[in-house]
Amino acid sequence: MHVLITGANGFVGAALVRRLLDDTQALPDLTRLTLIDLEFPTELNDPRVHYLSGSIADSKLLANALETPVDVLFHLASIPGGMAERNYPLSRQVNLDATQTLFEGLKAQATPARVVFASTIAVYGSPLPAQVDDSTPLQPKLTYGAQKLIGEILLEDFSRRGWIDGISLRLPGIVARPPQPSGLLSAFMSDVFWKLAKGERFECPVSSQAVAWWMSVARCVDNLLHAASLPASALQTRRSFALPVLRLTMEQVIGGLCRRFGEERQALVSYLPDAHLEATFGAYPPLLSPAAEALGFKHDGDLEQLIYRTLNG
Repeated sequence: MHVLITGANGFVGAALVRRLLDDTQALPDLTRLTLIDLEFPTELNDPRVHYLSGSIADSKLLANALETPVDVLFHLASIPGGMAERNYPLSRQVNLDATQTLFEGLKAQATPARVVFASTIAVYGSPLPAQVDDSTPLQPKLTYGAQKLIGEILLEDFSRRGWIDGISLRLPGIVARPPQPSGLLSAFMSDVFWKLAKGERFECPVSSQAVAWWMSVARCVDNLLHAASLPASALQTRRSFALPVLRLTMEQVIGGLCRRFGEERQALVSYLPDAHLEATFGAYPPLLSPAAEALGFKHDGDLEQLIYRTLNG
């Protein structure tokens, strides 16, 4: 089995790579793992792993990646929210043009590849309705969300034609990303974990009652692998899914972290709410995901498990 991962050195991508190489049951038939990202500071000495450094906007690099027929593609690479707003030309090249080039390249294969496309909850737009479910209209208000929705539509169309066998997962806030510039407006959702774990001050840019959808990177990887393993028959009626999530306030998450690391850490937290940020990332309604749950997708279970899997996953 040849598995290709774009964005393989990113937060989610690197966690997926570790799981695939460490757990022989993740995808038991794995024989070749091709990894694409802008750079790889370190390379593993594993004969199954093949590194391709560069942008997925480079059509020659993608052609190289597809020289060996692909069985499973995890398409994770993207220019995320804030960065996509600031640099539309780059976001179009990566989020739109490269996605279509990838799908066109897979189209030539004799056997359709399973494509797991990392979409985003940003396809729902903002403000959100009183409840989000499998029938909620898609009305993205950011370039990133609009481009991901176009990717979902391309995946649906190519799958309808039998050129690929795709599934789109609308990922929520995945935590906890390393504390470094990421271009994500929601980075504070990860920063709170690292700051309080280290006993450092955390200035929260949303209010204590700001509520969001949460998922650990470990559970995200579980769901990506589950998507890769579903039978084609399971995707006959729909191919884009909102995933089960935990819906928690900042106060609940901070309280859980303080119970874990010491109640004195409450004194390290201050709130300086940004109205725009809170409206976008702190006003999430209940999310119902029966279609995804029926196929076996899961959330972290509870707050304690979220914290454990986030910091140990």
